[in-house]
Amino acid sequence: MMWNGPMMGAMWIWSLLGLVVLAGLVWLVFRLTEGGRAGFAPSAARRILDERYARGEIDEEEYRRRRVGLT
Repeated sequence: MMWNGPMMGAMWIWSLLGLVVLAGLVWLVFRLTEGGRAGFAPSAARRILDERYARGEIDEEEYRRRRVGLT
């Protein structure tokens, strides 16, 4: 088997692509579990803030200020 032919470059590309896909999967699993702050679901504090804004207890300026404070 020849290791210095044109297929050698393709092997490097596929290896790199495989590593990128693997890293993406690890990142996705991390984000979907508790390791990624709150995952994709809003936290309890964010839900309460959203509810208070929806009920009109706080105005838009205060909502935005507090939302930035939660992140």
